[in-house]
Amino acid sequence: MDELEAPDEFRVAVQQMRAATLRPEILAEEMPAPQRIAPFSSAIAADVTVDGEDVGGGRLVLLHDPDGNDAWEGTFRCVAYARAEIDPELVTDPMLAGVGWSWLTEALEAHGASYVAPSGTVTCVASESFGGLSPEGATAQLEIRASWTPIGEPELHIGAHVEAWAEVMCTAAGLPPVPEGVATLPNRRGQRGRG
Repeated sequence: MDELEAPDEFRVAVQQMRAATLRPEILAEEMPAPQRIAPFSSAIAADVTVDGEDVGGGRLVLLHDPDGNDAWEGTFRCVAYARAEIDPELVTDPMLAGVGWSWLTEALEAHGASYVAPSGTVTCVASESFGGLSPEGATAQLEIRASWTPIGEPELHIGAHVEAWAEVMCTAAGLPPVPEGVATLPNRRGQRGRG
């Protein structure tokens, strides 16, 4: 997509994506966006890294169709994916999927990211290693796949949606929340390749 040919509202939304403030544990960069889902799209990918080890990650795609989309109930759509390694014992918890979904809705609310038409899945997967891989032991992952339509007047404030998605990745990875009243400052590490 040639950003110069995009509508003003999409260019503003992409600038807001790039300006979102992320925690220092997040390494984010722009990535190629799918081209056939909507006339205009932009995407970022991120890894959550603690002490040099990747503990989670994901991607967020912003779609825009100036003509609107009935299924979206608007002209923009956020499509997000977050994954994290979790304790294998948690996979059997019947409430885990519901809790994972609540992380998304609560993060959107906490960041003031207004939205409609949410949909998605939460998947919990456990793996057991055998034979030559048996020393690796059991592992488990939580995956959250979601989409929602950002709304707001006069602006969508897409940065708030990006920050909420980033919070979901960190929560899924087990990072403690940033204490209320403590500002997270952008740094080069957390904003890699985004600007």
